[in-house]
Amino acid sequence: MEHRTDTPAVHATSYDPDVRARLADEAAQIIARYPNPRSALLPILHLVQSEDGYVSPRGVAFAAATLDLTPAQVSAVSTFYTQYKRHPNGTYTVGVCVTALCAVMGGDAIWDEVAAHLGIGHEGTTEDGLITLERLECNAACDYAPVVMVNWEFFDNQTPQSTLALVDDLRAGTQVTPTRGADSVATFTEVSHVLAGFPDGRGDEGGLAGAPTLRGTVLAKENRWAPPPLPDERRRGKASGPGQKES
Repeated sequence: MEHRTDTPAVHATSYDPDVRARLADEAAQIIARYPNPRSALLPILHLVQSEDGYVSPRGVAFAAATLDLTPAQVSAVSTFYTQYKRHPNGTYTVGVCVTALCAVMGGDAIWDEVAAHLGIGHEGTTEDGLITLERLECNAACDYAPVVMVNWEFFDNQTPQSTLALVDDLRAGTQVTPTRGADSVATFTEVSHVLAGFPDGRGDEGGLAGAPTLRGTVLAKENRWAPPPLPDERRRGKASGPGQKES
């Protein structure tokens, strides 16, 4: 499938001097966080992705030269993790969770409707370059199933209709508000820069954990449930077994 995006494929083999100087400065800040420079590879891959919209060949070359690695070593890492893209990505990555719970709660139906609506499949990008669509295997938000993510911001309890409206708003330039977390959705390159370790000042946006997430804790307090005793506590006879209520 051809991937078209507003971040076109980079054909240059290196960065312009001013861009390279800026990236080198930020890479130095990243490397300073680690005792071993090569440990900085993951955030530096996010850094070059924030510049090019994906891990481009020149991004691989930059990371390799900066960390004294081979391009093959850098490429091996960048192809292992799904957050790194090896072709131009859309402005917004829309991920539909299709793992078991989300799937049975409607995730499969959401995927089918949105893929047909956009005319693309897994890792496909719309011709306007705005949306890349992904099937995601668990967003770790089963308490809000089915879940859709846009650049890793949560949109909970979705339906096919709400998700169609979401992608249409993204393509129309209408601001969308995640269910939890940040007050708005940043672009793919902006998020990549944050993942490289450079905060965008929005870390305190959004509320605390919601009621579905805290339900187990609430039930435990209401029923005075205690955790099972540790093995050494059993040996000392401090508790008779798991599932015992607090005294």
